[in-house]
Amino acid sequence: MAGTDGRVLLSAALGVAARPRLWPVIFRLVPSGWWRRWPPVPLPPAEYLKFRTQTMYGDIGGPLTVADLVAYLEWCRRMGSGAR
Repeated sequence: MAGTDGRVLLSAALGVAARPRLWPVIFRLVPSGWWRRWPPVPLPPAEYLKFRTQTMYGDIGGPLTVADLVAYLEWCRRMGSGAR
């Protein structure tokens, strides 16, 4: 969630935390060794998030909402390990 503040990250974390079936998907999307970078938060690279928001909203961009994040993670879960 590029350019996000703490409230958005907290909302996203709570949205995913409430859905344990999505937890494995999160760790498929984050780079290995994520805990070695500050802050130690399992987030995908910023470039990847920018790409995903551009493909979702177009060149104008847009705020990635918690509902969008959950929908995307659900899609990844349904697609299996090949989805990223």
